[in-house]
Amino acid sequence: MKIDNYVPKNKRKEVSDKRIKNLKLMSKVAILTSSLMYIAYIPEIMQNLSGNPVSPIQPFVATINATLWTLYGWFKTYRDWPLVISNVPGVIFGLVTLITIFIH
Repeated sequence: MKIDNYVPKNKRKEVSDKRIKNLKLMSKVAILTSSLMYIAYIPEIMQNLSGNPVSPIQPFVATINATLWTLYGWFKTYRDWPLVISNVPGVIFGLVTLITIFIH
């Protein structure tokens, strides 16, 4: 079972420049929207610090999810930078949210 995106040179297909351009644009939009999703933890962090902690379940699961996707993108044969970049904020903001839940 293949679990990576590596394709031997003799089996690679031609990819049009338009498709590459569209994929690069899509990856930039995905990085932006994913980062905004995780930055949205800032109000929860502020709420935690003001003494009204939120439930730890969602930030805990989001942190695990972002960590797994970051590691997956990092350890692929060819690093999947959009995947890594878009999930690192989830690791950071998820951890900060979890920490502030317990140190309010």
